[in-house]
Amino acid sequence: MKLFAKYNRILLLLLLAGLLAIGTSFYYTLSYFLNAKIDEGLREELMEVNDYMHVKNITPAPSDDDNLVVEYKPALRASGKRFYKDTTFYNPRKKITENARYLKTSIVINNKPVQVLILNSKSAQSREVQWIFAAIIIPVIIIFGLLALINRYLLLKLWSPFDQILKHIRALDLNHGSYKDTVTDVEEFRQLNESVKQMTRRIEGDFREVKLFTENASHEMMTPLAIINSKLDTLLQSDTLAEKDSRALRDLYKATTRLNKINQSLLLLVKIDHDLLGEQEWLDLSKLIGQKIENFQELILQRNLSLSFDTDHCRIMGNKYLIDILLNNLFSNAIRHNVEGGQISIKVSHGLLSFENTGLPTPLAEAHIFERFYKDPSSEGIGLGLAIMKQICNKQDCTLRYYFKSPMHGFDIGFKTVEAKQCEYQIDSLSAPL
Repeated sequence: MKLFAKYNRILLLLLLAGLLAIGTSFYYTLSYFLNAKIDEGLREELMEVNDYMHVKNITPAPSDDDNLVVEYKPALRASGKRFYKDTTFYNPRKKITENARYLKTSIVINNKPVQVLILNSKSAQSREVQWIFAAIIIPVIIIFGLLALINRYLLLKLWSPFDQILKHIRALDLNHGSYKDTVTDVEEFRQLNESVKQMTRRIEGDFREVKLFTENASHEMMTPLAIINSKLDTLLQSDTLAEKDSRALRDLYKATTRLNKINQSLLLLVKIDHDLLGEQEWLDLSKLIGQKIENFQELILQRNLSLSFDTDHCRIMGNKYLIDILLNNLFSNAIRHNVEGGQISIKVSHGLLSFENTGLPTPLAEAHIFERFYKDPSSEGIGLGLAIMKQICNKQDCTLRYYFKSPMHGFDIGFKTVEAKQCEYQIDSLSAPL
């Protein structure tokens, strides 16, 4: 939940609770004073009844007030206690049922106890209370609503520099620019902006140094490795070496070759990370796959593998160099980790490239296979091929998924930017030779 939303929700709950408390308290206070006023009228009416009974020795004439009703009933005794209570009654004068306040007591008339019930309608007073209540509460509700809106506007206005700083941090790309400054007159946000700016400067400096060091180290390593490989190759071609020396040199040659591959792969990862491999363009994916099939045809035949290729719409938006590396890795893995006489199945459908091959009868560790330098114990690779594929897919905004459907190991690569156009490559020309 966003900070503003959380704050506004708490504020609205507090305002609502305060409004309910004020409204309830105000309503019951008004009702209390209304009942007190009516009770006073009931007592005055009872005094009139007593005056008529004891002074004039007659029952008082019916009042002209339609809201007032006096009833007499015989009683067992005259206690003199008075009872006040709210009730509803049928008003015979108005011929309607109304809310009322009554006073019940018992007095002596002509030496006989009589119960006197005096009812006073509350309709008129209740309407007054409702009007007074509405006249007070409605402005309070309007004021609370305005306060909430003003508070929301002020918060958005005051916190706008913070949002701007967050946007600049999210948009920060160390390869293509620096942190954009945020102008604000709020001291706290100015300090925050200055702190972020200083921090990003340090990160930019470290990033450039690491980037430069990695590139230079990789380039510097390539030349001596190439010289070592060349010298070792020359020595291995010599007939003067003893068998023991020749075996040691072959081991040394394999080690330097492996070191050279690691160096090239790391250099490639650095270039991919830093977006140093050119722009994107529309590519005929099926055509590229067809070319790779022709390039790897000899290796496929050597392993006696069968290959099937099914494709439809195949133009994608991507970097040609990276897609070429991606396909190379897919073919290399499918051939290297296949079984003798196994299968390779390639399918392109609606921007999804499915690449399957037979191999080990057990699935790979899906949670780790895309980690750098992770490899299956039975593999002789350097553990960077799948990591490079993952990094390429991340940079090309593609999805990459590994799955195992015995006996096939598969990789699904989903391209998001696809042109709905029929592939120009002829599928029939691929299946026949293989």
